[in-house]
Amino acid sequence: MESIISLENIVRNFPLGKEVVKVLRGITLDIKKGEYVALMGPSGSGKSTLMNLLGCLDTPTSGSYLLNGTDVSHLNDNELAEIRNREIGFVFQTFNLLPRSTALDNVALPMVYAGKPEKERIARAEKVLNDVGLADRMDHKPNELSGGQRQRVAVGRALVNNPSIILADEPTGNLDSTTSLEIMNLFDEIHTQGNTVIIVTHEEDIAAHAHRIIRLKDGEVYSDERNR
Repeated sequence: MESIISLENIVRNFPLGKEVVKVLRGITLDIKKGEYVALMGPSGSGKSTLMNLLGCLDTPTSGSYLLNGTDVSHLNDNELAEIRNREIGFVFQTFNLLPRSTALDNVALPMVYAGKPEKERIARAEKVLNDVGLADRMDHKPNELSGGQRQRVAVGRALVNNPSIILADEPTGNLDSTTSLEIMNLFDEIHTQGNTVIIVTHEEDIAAHAHRIIRLKDGEVYSDERNR
């Protein structure tokens, strides 16, 4: 199986006054197409910084990052934005939905950026909302939906451009345990359809859904284990 993500000696430093804070200290990692990975680590371990790099929201101080064969470590902001929209579907803890837009319009948004025609956008967004179990909620705005339904809209939005990777940051952080399980079952389903899924979490029961758990500590990979 070919690698979809290949990190080689990734370092990320942040200047703080006259000092330099070393957040990532030489991370080398390969993630194959179709893997289901959980990224774990205590606060300050570097997992959020690593997630931002994986999601092309940031670039490393040094080292190389190949995403689907493209070296994205030295791209400018515009190039990164283009890669992000094409390759990565994001799901955030806070849903990040547009409050005045319907579920359908929220899901279709990435296709607007991708320049897809309206007819195609609507058809694809309807299909995706159907896939995530919200066929009867397409015209509802976020404040008319439950937390779990909002997260389903966010998952639909992440899937709509057929990205290479679904990257979820604490996707159940704002949900009760029953709804969390529903959302994780949805991720399990998305993975079985061949998607590469990376979930950033600090909860062991959420990480247990993944097939591989990578733990960070002090900016380094502390352990990397397959659990099935």
